[in-house]
Amino acid sequence: MTLIAASSSVDQQRLIDSQRFCRQITRSAAKNFYYGLRLLPEPKRSAMFALYAYMRLVDDIADREDGRSVAQRTLELEDWRKLTHEAVGGEDHAADDVTGDIWPAFSEMARGHKLPAHLFDAVIAGQQRDLTPAAFETFGQLHEYCYQVAGVVGLASIHIWGFEGGEETEKLAVARGVALQLTNILRDLREDAQRGRVYLPQEDLKAMGVDPDDLRYGRGGDAFNRLMRFQIERAEAFYAKSSGLEARVAADSRPTLTAMTEIYHRLLHKVASAPELVLHRRVSLSVWAKLRIGWHACRASRAAAVEGSETAAAAVS
Repeated sequence: MTLIAASSSVDQQRLIDSQRFCRQITRSAAKNFYYGLRLLPEPKRSAMFALYAYMRLVDDIADREDGRSVAQRTLELEDWRKLTHEAVGGEDHAADDVTGDIWPAFSEMARGHKLPAHLFDAVIAGQQRDLTPAAFETFGQLHEYCYQVAGVVGLASIHIWGFEGGEETEKLAVARGVALQLTNILRDLREDAQRGRVYLPQEDLKAMGVDPDDLRYGRGGDAFNRLMRFQIERAEAFYAKSSGLEARVAADSRPTLTAMTEIYHRLLHKVASAPELVLHRRVSLSVWAKLRIGWHACRASRAAAVEGSETAAAAVS
Protein backbone atom coordinates (compact mmCIF):
# COMPACT_ATOMS: atom_id res chain seq x y z
CA MET A 1 0.00 0.00 0.00
CA THR A 2 2.82 2.40 0.83
CA LEU A 3 4.54 1.74 -2.49
CA ILE A 4 1.33 2.31 -4.42
CA ALA A 5 0.63 5.55 -2.58
CA ALA A 6 4.17 6.77 -3.17
CA SER A 7 3.96 5.93 -6.86
CA SER A 8 0.64 7.73 -7.16
CA SER A 9 2.10 10.77 -5.41
CA VAL A 10 5.07 10.83 -7.79
CA ASP A 11 2.79 10.54 -10.81
CA GLN A 12 0.60 13.37 -9.54
CA GLN A 13 3.61 15.60 -8.97
CA ARG A 14 4.90 14.84 -12.48
CA LEU A 15 1.51 15.86 -13.86
CA ILE A 16 1.50 19.08 -11.87
CA ASP A 17 5.04 19.91 -13.01
CA SER A 18 4.15 19.06 -16.60
CA GLN A 19 1.06 21.29 -16.55
CA ARG A 20 3.15 24.13 -15.12
CA PHE A 21 5.69 23.63 -17.91
CA CYS A 22 2.92 23.79 -20.55
CA ARG A 23 1.48 26.93 -18.99
CA GLN A 24 4.90 28.61 -19.08
CA ILE A 25 5.38 27.74 -22.76
CA THR A 26 1.94 29.10 -23.60
CA ARG A 27 2.47 32.28 -21.65
CA SER A 28 5.84 33.00 -23.27
CA ALA A 29 5.06 31.91 -26.85
CA ALA A 30 1.30 32.29 -27.42
CA LYS A 31 1.21 36.00 -28.11
CA ASN A 32 -2.43 35.87 -29.20
CA PHE A 33 -3.88 32.66 -27.76
CA TYR A 34 -2.81 33.12 -24.14
CA TYR A 35 -5.22 35.97 -23.44
CA GLY A 36 -8.16 33.87 -24.60
CA LEU A 37 -7.07 30.66 -22.89
CA ARG A 38 -6.83 32.39 -19.52
CA LEU A 39 -10.61 32.83 -19.62
CA LEU A 40 -11.21 29.08 -19.43
CA PRO A 41 -12.09 27.36 -16.15
CA GLU A 42 -9.98 24.47 -14.89
CA PRO A 43 -9.35 21.73 -15.93
CA LYS A 44 -10.07 22.95 -19.48
CA ARG A 45 -7.47 25.71 -19.18
CA SER A 46 -4.65 23.29 -18.35
CA ALA A 47 -5.76 20.95 -21.13
CA MET A 48 -5.57 23.80 -23.66
CA PHE A 49 -2.15 24.84 -22.34
CA ALA A 50 -1.00 21.24 -22.96
CA LEU A 51 -2.45 21.30 -26.49
CA TYR A 52 -0.77 24.61 -27.30
CA ALA A 53 2.58 23.53 -25.80
CA TYR A 54 2.48 20.39 -27.92
CA MET A 55 1.85 22.44 -31.07
CA ARG A 56 4.59 24.90 -30.15
CA LEU A 57 7.23 22.25 -29.48
CA VAL A 58 6.51 20.21 -32.58
CA ASP A 59 6.60 23.44 -34.61
CA ASP A 60 10.01 24.23 -33.10
CA ILE A 61 11.36 20.92 -34.38
CA ALA A 62 10.71 22.09 -37.94
CA ASP A 63 11.32 25.83 -37.52
CA ARG A 64 13.83 26.62 -34.80
CA GLU A 65 17.07 27.90 -36.29
CA ASP A 66 19.55 25.85 -34.29
CA GLY A 67 21.78 24.35 -36.96
CA ARG A 68 20.08 20.96 -37.25
CA SER A 69 19.85 19.43 -40.71
CA VAL A 70 16.63 18.47 -42.45
CA ALA A 71 17.54 14.81 -41.90
CA GLN A 72 17.96 15.37 -38.16
CA ARG A 73 14.64 17.21 -37.94
CA THR A 74 12.91 14.46 -39.92
CA LEU A 75 14.15 11.82 -37.48
CA GLU A 76 13.10 13.95 -34.52
CA LEU A 77 9.60 14.36 -35.95
CA GLU A 78 9.34 10.59 -36.33
CA ASP A 79 10.45 10.16 -32.71
CA TRP A 80 7.84 12.74 -31.74
CA ARG A 81 5.18 10.78 -33.60
CA LYS A 82 6.05 7.61 -31.67
CA LEU A 83 5.99 9.44 -28.35
CA THR A 84 2.63 10.96 -29.28
CA HIS A 85 1.08 7.57 -30.01
CA GLU A 86 2.44 6.19 -26.75
CA ALA A 87 1.09 9.17 -24.79
CA VAL A 88 -2.35 8.91 -26.40
CA GLY A 89 -2.29 5.22 -25.52
CA GLY A 90 -1.44 6.00 -21.90
CA GLU A 91 2.18 4.80 -21.82
CA ASP A 92 4.54 6.51 -19.38
CA HIS A 93 7.44 8.73 -20.44
CA ALA A 94 10.53 9.55 -18.45
CA ALA A 95 11.26 13.26 -18.50
CA ASP A 96 14.82 12.83 -19.73
CA ASP A 97 14.99 16.09 -21.68
CA VAL A 98 13.12 19.38 -21.93
CA THR A 99 10.47 17.97 -24.29
CA GLY A 100 9.88 15.11 -21.87
CA ASP A 101 8.23 17.53 -19.49
CA ILE A 102 5.22 17.88 -21.76
CA TRP A 103 4.12 14.25 -21.89
CA PRO A 104 2.22 13.76 -18.61
CA ALA A 105 0.06 16.82 -19.30
CA PHE A 106 -0.35 15.95 -22.97
CA SER A 107 -1.33 12.37 -22.17
CA GLU A 108 -3.84 13.56 -19.56
CA MET A 109 -5.35 15.98 -22.11
CA ALA A 110 -5.48 13.56 -25.05
CA ARG A 111 -6.79 10.55 -23.13
CA GLY A 112 -9.15 12.57 -20.95
CA HIS A 113 -10.87 14.03 -24.02
CA LYS A 114 -10.54 10.91 -26.19
CA LEU A 115 -8.52 12.61 -28.91
CA PRO A 116 -7.37 10.07 -31.53
CA ALA A 117 -3.70 9.81 -32.47
CA HIS A 118 -4.45 10.45 -36.16
CA LEU A 119 -5.25 14.10 -35.36
CA PHE A 120 -1.68 14.59 -34.19
CA ASP A 121 -0.34 12.60 -37.14
CA ALA A 122 -1.85 15.34 -39.30
CA VAL A 123 -0.07 18.00 -37.24
CA ILE A 124 3.27 16.25 -37.71
CA ALA A 125 2.62 15.83 -41.44
CA GLY A 126 2.15 19.59 -41.68
CA GLN A 127 5.52 20.17 -40.01
CA GLN A 128 7.15 17.64 -42.33
CA ARG A 129 5.92 19.68 -45.28
CA ASP A 130 7.66 22.73 -43.81
CA LEU A 131 11.00 20.90 -43.68
CA THR A 132 11.26 20.88 -47.47
CA PRO A 133 9.18 23.90 -48.50
CA ALA A 134 7.43 23.40 -51.80
CA ALA A 135 5.11 25.94 -53.37
CA PHE A 136 1.41 25.25 -53.18
CA GLU A 137 0.10 25.29 -56.73
CA THR A 138 -3.59 25.46 -55.77
CA PHE A 139 -5.72 26.60 -52.88
CA GLY A 140 -6.77 22.98 -52.38
CA GLN A 141 -3.18 22.17 -51.43
CA LEU A 142 -2.97 25.17 -49.11
CA HIS A 143 -6.28 24.21 -47.51
CA GLU A 144 -4.93 20.74 -46.74
CA TYR A 145 -1.90 22.32 -45.05
CA CYS A 146 -4.14 24.69 -43.07
CA TYR A 147 -6.15 21.70 -41.89
CA GLN A 148 -3.00 19.95 -40.72
CA VAL A 149 -1.56 22.84 -38.72
CA ALA A 150 -4.72 24.67 -37.59
CA GLY A 151 -7.95 22.86 -38.48
CA VAL A 152 -6.86 19.95 -36.31
CA VAL A 153 -6.33 22.38 -33.42
CA GLY A 154 -9.90 23.58 -33.87
CA LEU A 155 -11.14 19.99 -33.69
CA ALA A 156 -9.11 19.17 -30.60
CA SER A 157 -10.18 22.41 -28.91
CA ILE A 158 -13.91 21.83 -29.20
CA HIS A 159 -13.48 18.32 -27.77
CA ILE A 160 -11.75 19.88 -24.76
CA TRP A 161 -14.36 22.63 -24.42
CA GLY A 162 -17.43 20.48 -25.01
CA PHE A 163 -19.82 20.98 -27.90
CA GLU A 164 -23.08 19.90 -29.47
CA GLY A 165 -23.98 19.32 -33.10
CA GLY A 166 -21.66 16.44 -33.94
CA GLU A 167 -19.94 16.36 -37.31
CA GLU A 168 -21.49 19.63 -38.46
CA THR A 169 -19.88 21.45 -35.54
CA GLU A 170 -16.56 19.73 -36.24
CA LYS A 171 -16.66 21.17 -39.76
CA LEU A 172 -17.25 24.63 -38.32
CA ALA A 173 -14.25 24.18 -36.01
CA VAL A 174 -12.05 23.19 -38.95
CA ALA A 175 -13.24 26.23 -40.92
CA ARG A 176 -12.41 28.49 -37.96
CA GLY A 177 -8.95 26.99 -37.74
CA VAL A 178 -8.41 27.59 -41.46
CA ALA A 179 -9.55 31.23 -41.05
CA LEU A 180 -7.00 31.77 -38.27
CA GLN A 181 -4.21 30.12 -40.25
CA LEU A 182 -4.93 32.19 -43.37
CA THR A 183 -4.71 35.27 -41.16
CA ASN A 184 -1.33 34.04 -39.86
CA ILE A 185 -0.08 33.50 -43.39
CA LEU A 186 -0.98 37.02 -44.47
CA ARG A 187 0.52 38.55 -41.33
CA ASP A 188 3.83 36.67 -41.76
CA LEU A 189 4.00 36.96 -45.55
CA ARG A 190 7.41 38.56 -46.00
CA GLU A 191 9.04 36.83 -43.01
CA ASP A 192 8.02 33.43 -44.39
CA ALA A 193 9.04 34.32 -47.97
CA GLN A 194 12.52 35.30 -46.78
CA ARG A 195 12.82 31.80 -45.29
CA GLY A 196 11.85 30.24 -48.62
CA ARG A 197 8.23 29.60 -47.68
CA VAL A 198 5.60 31.13 -49.92
CA TYR A 199 2.29 29.74 -48.74
CA LEU A 200 0.00 31.66 -51.09
CA PRO A 201 -1.07 29.49 -54.05
CA GLN A 202 1.03 29.90 -57.18
CA GLU A 203 -2.17 30.07 -59.23
CA ASP A 204 -3.13 33.23 -57.34
CA LEU A 205 0.32 34.82 -57.68
CA LYS A 206 0.28 34.21 -61.43
CA ALA A 207 -3.28 35.45 -61.85
CA MET A 208 -2.45 38.72 -60.04
CA GLY A 209 0.95 39.19 -61.67
CA VAL A 210 2.97 38.89 -58.45
CA ASP A 211 6.36 37.15 -58.37
CA PRO A 212 7.50 35.31 -55.21
CA ASP A 213 10.53 37.61 -55.18
CA ASP A 214 8.16 40.56 -54.75
CA LEU A 215 7.22 39.06 -51.38
CA ARG A 216 10.81 38.27 -50.40
CA TYR A 217 12.05 41.79 -51.15
CA GLY A 218 9.02 43.69 -49.95
CA ARG A 219 7.86 45.03 -53.30
CA GLY A 220 4.30 46.32 -53.11
CA GLY A 221 2.19 48.04 -55.75
CA ASP A 222 -1.17 47.54 -57.42
CA ALA A 223 -0.65 43.86 -58.25
CA PHE A 224 0.35 43.07 -54.67
CA ASN A 225 -2.66 44.94 -53.28
CA ARG A 226 -5.02 43.06 -55.62
CA LEU A 227 -3.50 39.79 -54.44
CA MET A 228 -3.93 40.78 -50.79
CA ARG A 229 -7.55 41.85 -51.25
CA PHE A 230 -8.30 38.48 -52.83
CA GLN A 231 -6.62 36.59 -49.97
CA ILE A 232 -8.31 38.73 -47.31
CA GLU A 233 -11.73 38.04 -48.86
CA ARG A 234 -10.94 34.32 -48.81
CA ALA A 235 -10.03 34.44 -45.12
CA GLU A 236 -13.18 36.46 -44.36
CA ALA A 237 -15.22 33.76 -46.11
CA PHE A 238 -13.89 31.16 -43.67
CA TYR A 239 -14.68 33.38 -40.68
CA ALA A 240 -18.23 33.70 -42.06
CA LYS A 241 -18.46 29.98 -42.78
CA SER A 242 -17.64 29.19 -39.14
CA SER A 243 -19.85 31.90 -37.63
CA GLY A 244 -22.22 29.47 -35.90
CA LEU A 245 -19.48 27.82 -33.85
CA GLU A 246 -19.76 29.93 -30.69
CA ALA A 247 -23.37 28.90 -30.02
CA ARG A 248 -22.42 25.21 -30.20
CA VAL A 249 -19.57 25.08 -27.67
CA ALA A 250 -20.03 24.83 -23.91
CA ALA A 251 -21.04 28.14 -22.32
CA ASP A 252 -17.96 28.31 -20.07
CA SER A 253 -15.70 28.08 -23.12
CA ARG A 254 -17.40 30.65 -25.36
CA PRO A 255 -15.47 33.66 -24.00
CA THR A 256 -12.21 31.95 -24.96
CA LEU A 257 -13.38 31.10 -28.47
CA THR A 258 -14.83 34.59 -28.92
CA ALA A 259 -11.68 36.34 -27.68
CA MET A 260 -9.25 34.22 -29.70
CA THR A 261 -11.30 34.70 -32.85
CA GLU A 262 -11.72 38.43 -32.31
CA ILE A 263 -7.98 38.92 -31.82
CA TYR A 264 -7.19 37.23 -35.11
CA HIS A 265 -10.09 38.84 -36.94
CA ARG A 266 -8.89 42.28 -35.86
CA LEU A 267 -5.41 41.38 -37.10
CA LEU A 268 -6.96 40.61 -40.49
CA HIS A 269 -8.82 43.93 -40.43
CA LYS A 270 -5.56 45.71 -39.63
CA VAL A 271 -3.87 44.01 -42.57
CA ALA A 272 -6.83 44.91 -44.80
CA SER A 273 -6.54 48.59 -43.85
CA ALA A 274 -2.94 48.77 -45.13
CA PRO A 275 -1.94 45.56 -46.98
CA GLU A 276 1.61 46.69 -47.78
CA LEU A 277 2.32 46.99 -44.06
CA VAL A 278 3.03 43.24 -43.92
CA LEU A 279 5.97 43.82 -46.26
CA HIS A 280 7.70 46.05 -43.73
CA ARG A 281 6.82 44.82 -40.25
CA ARG A 282 4.77 42.27 -38.35
CA VAL A 283 1.23 43.45 -37.77
CA SER A 284 0.06 42.95 -34.18
CA LEU A 285 -2.37 44.15 -31.52
CA SER A 286 -1.29 45.74 -28.27
CA VAL A 287 -1.52 43.87 -24.98
CA TRP A 288 -4.22 46.29 -23.85
CA ALA A 289 -6.24 45.66 -27.01
CA LYS A 290 -6.12 41.91 -26.33
CA LEU A 291 -7.12 42.39 -22.70
CA ARG A 292 -10.07 44.56 -23.75
CA ILE A 293 -11.17 41.89 -26.23
CA GLY A 294 -11.07 39.28 -23.46
CA TRP A 295 -13.04 41.53 -21.10
CA HIS A 296 -15.73 42.21 -23.71
CA ALA A 297 -15.94 38.49 -24.53
CA CYS A 298 -16.59 37.69 -20.86
CA ARG A 299 -19.22 40.42 -20.55
CA ALA A 300 -21.01 39.28 -23.69
CA SER A 301 -21.01 35.67 -22.48
CA ARG A 302 -22.40 36.62 -19.06
CA ALA A 303 -25.09 38.78 -20.63
CA ALA A 304 -26.12 35.93 -22.93
CA ALA A 305 -26.25 33.54 -19.97
CA VAL A 306 -28.47 35.92 -17.98
CA GLU A 307 -30.75 36.45 -20.95
CA GLY A 308 -31.01 32.68 -21.44
CA SER A 309 -31.90 32.15 -17.78
CA GLU A 310 -34.58 34.84 -17.88
CA THR A 311 -36.03 33.38 -21.07
CA ALA A 312 -36.14 29.90 -19.51
CA ALA A 313 -37.76 31.27 -16.34
CA ALA A 314 -40.38 33.11 -18.37
CA ALA A 315 -41.18 29.95 -20.32
CA VAL A 316 -41.67 27.97 -17.12
CA SER A 317 -43.91 30.62 -15.57
